[in-house]
Amino acid sequence: MRAKDFMTNPPVPESKMPMVPPRILLGPGPSAAHPRVLQAMMSHMIGYLDPDFLLIMDEVSYLLKRVFQTDANLTLALSGTGSAGMEAGLSSLLEPDDTVVICASGFFSERMIDMAERLGANVVALRSEWGQPFPAEMLAEELKRHEGVKLVTVVHAETSTGIKQPVDDLAKLVKEHDALFMLDAVTSLGGNEVAVDRWDVDYCYSATQKCLACPPGLSPVALSPRAHEVVKNRKNKPSSWYLDLALIANYWGFEHVYHHTAPVSMILALREGLRIVVEEGLEARYERHSRNSAALRDGLEAMGLVLVAPEAYRLDQITPFWVPDGVDEIKLRQMLLREHGIEVGRGLGQFAGKVIRVGLMGESSKPEYVLALLSALEKILPRLDYETAQGAGVGAASSSLAAAAN
Repeated sequence: MRAKDFMTNPPVPESKMPMVPPRILLGPGPSAAHPRVLQAMMSHMIGYLDPDFLLIMDEVSYLLKRVFQTDANLTLALSGTGSAGMEAGLSSLLEPDDTVVICASGFFSERMIDMAERLGANVVALRSEWGQPFPAEMLAEELKRHEGVKLVTVVHAETSTGIKQPVDDLAKLVKEHDALFMLDAVTSLGGNEVAVDRWDVDYCYSATQKCLACPPGLSPVALSPRAHEVVKNRKNKPSSWYLDLALIANYWGFEHVYHHTAPVSMILALREGLRIVVEEGLEARYERHSRNSAALRDGLEAMGLVLVAPEAYRLDQITPFWVPDGVDEIKLRQMLLREHGIEVGRGLGQFAGKVIRVGLMGESSKPEYVLALLSALEKILPRLDYETAQGAGVGAASSSLAAAAN
């Protein structure tokens, strides 16, 4: 249909155009945005070089330092989603033929491999088992085989598998070989500890739509002084002008040199989201995510559902469970959405069609949402030929929440 035909004869009558429906967002992202964040986005528009807006940027940078737990690193927010943060790091830190070791144990580390190959880097892809943490000994053995590794990348919270990756041992290995360390904290920042200084991370990136409880559209990052020097002293300019970390750092730095038209409303939203994180307190926020995810896991297991991640490495923000034999995974998600207004996530990559991923992140990590989901599953699963005792899941989750409150 041509544009002018659409305007005069739209496929759906204007009176029936769907509004944005209410949803309980329990998928892998986006999560619910905090009401204060949405209110912040309704503020007056302001210029991206207005002196008062530059002060707002400085506040965002300061608050990000607190959440990333860093003093020395430059903190800023890229205009783009978490994938922009990923690509900015790779394209700015790597030059053609540089060696990068990518620790791959899920869908999003595979995306890193694709990006790095497009840059012409020498990519060493270390692939381990999905649904398990990446083994430090595999990285140790591989680093012995290479001289001059420039960068090692790791996903802290693998959204596709529900694994929380231990970082300390990997970080130590990277520094022993004098390489740069890049960490994906898209799903963990604001919900798990992300200790950039203690782990000696050179480049860490995240996203606003998960534990920070903001809409998607920005990628908060932390760039170490060492990595900043590497970016500024490249032999060749990065292939991406828009994602050039040296140019963006100049905009967020002391002089605020113009680079691009910043998404003002999104930065206002992020400032409010970060204020809320700091008001709640990092430790309290981590504990809330842990408490609610424990209740969810207890409820799912009481219904006989099998969790993907081993207990010691379970990620509080994303809980994948195996779809029972004979259950139509697509129909299950559709029934949750259409009958109960609950969104959950499908499996990705090797887990496509095999798992359901439940997200409890930021404003979506609430006890009432845990109980609503389990209650809905108790109603739906028997209709899909999977028998489970009514009230088993809700009862187990309620007991878990009550125990945690005492």
